[in-house]
Amino acid sequence: MTTPQEELLPSTRRALLHRIAVAQAEGRSPSLVAAVVRDGRAVWHGARTSVDGHGPDENVQYRIGSITKTFTAVLVLRLRDEGVLDLGDPLEKHVPGTGAGEATVAELLAHTSGLAAESPAPWWERTSGSLRPELADVLGEQPFLHPVGRRFHYSNPGYTLLGALVEKLRGASWGEVLRREVLEPLGLDRTSVRPRAPHAGGWAVHPWADVMLSEPSEDLGLMASAGQLWSTTGDLARFAVFLTQGDDRVLSAQTVREMRTPAAPAETADVGDGSAYGLGLQIQQRDGRLLVGHSGSLPGFLANLTISVADDVAAVVLANCTSGPMLSTVGADLVRIVAEAEPRIPEPWRPMQEVDPSVLELAGQWYWGTYGFGLRLTADGLVSLEPLSGGGRRSRFRANGDGTWTGLEGYYAGELLKAVRRPDGSVDHLDLGSFVFTRQPYDEGASVPGGVDPEGWRGIG
Repeated sequence: MTTPQEELLPSTRRALLHRIAVAQAEGRSPSLVAAVVRDGRAVWHGARTSVDGHGPDENVQYRIGSITKTFTAVLVLRLRDEGVLDLGDPLEKHVPGTGAGEATVAELLAHTSGLAAESPAPWWERTSGSLRPELADVLGEQPFLHPVGRRFHYSNPGYTLLGALVEKLRGASWGEVLRREVLEPLGLDRTSVRPRAPHAGGWAVHPWADVMLSEPSEDLGLMASAGQLWSTTGDLARFAVFLTQGDDRVLSAQTVREMRTPAAPAETADVGDGSAYGLGLQIQQRDGRLLVGHSGSLPGFLANLTISVADDVAAVVLANCTSGPMLSTVGADLVRIVAEAEPRIPEPWRPMQEVDPSVLELAGQWYWGTYGFGLRLTADGLVSLEPLSGGGRRSRFRANGDGTWTGLEGYYAGELLKAVRRPDGSVDHLDLGSFVFTRQPYDEGASVPGGVDPEGWRGIG
């Protein structure tokens, strides 16, 4: 997976090494390992200090905590894409009798189910999953803290329920389904439910002394689907490529794009302004850059996966300490360093191979009332509609093959765009979700709802 590091400039490699060295030293982590992905492959790997006496590399396993949730979300979306379930289905339809069945699959994925953040005592991360043999033990007597669907509230039990959903519909354990349907197709052979050598040990570092305490490494039992996995920077680099591009053996590019789309605003007090949660992915704006991915932690371990799709750069950072370095900041910084030092080189412009004349005549300037818009045809077969100046609603549209287009993003996502023609075949106007766009502002020759004042445009006097 790892390609020669000469693919990055020496100054970029040194900046990356400096950043993780500062993080490891100031965060007082026994070890810290990182990787950077660009152009669909790992292009840099760095590590500080040692694991079991030798420098960690891209094959040393660390526990990745809640990054596990992203893997679980992939399994659930596979079921949706196969038509086995709908995201709007209440859990009760597929896994009856949990006491939390009114929450929908989508709400569980986006942490808007209203469920508690944690399982009832004892502290589930530091005790054996055998203490919670039933879903009732995971949820407790009062599983809901908030009204279903009303607010974002991060929930580990919610992803436990999603793991149970996968097991019920697949008829196999969550770990087995994950191995068969995701890990093996993507070549993630160093990602596993239980640790496999070589792997790091988990440590707590004393806050007031440079000494360490070994942390227990528990099997989480039913809560495995919320945080059980062990992985490496090499495997997570491959997973980052998948979350950027998709892989039809697992999920299409369209579905992973859906995962990266905000489904719920996050709590400002927890993660700051400009943050949201998709379907199994955290989303945030940082330094003007849209980042997606997930963080993770369990006693003894910290983990972070950060992706900038626009820059085609991703970073993985893993550490074996309970607290210390802020890996979400480190990951964002690694992405920024590469994106700013070696900006993505755009693909060459190429003309369209062929164009439908009836579509070409739609290109150019249009008006929604008095707002000016430009409609452009692009070589990728899409149509874009955006304001001629300033901000405003904009979107790309995908052709449906019947003379209509469907919006892909923003206000017009899912909305239908079509050209309305006169009996002689000429274009009267564009209809976009009932909004009328004309060639001139309130074109008197077009069918403008409400009509056009017959006195026309005039001044005051």
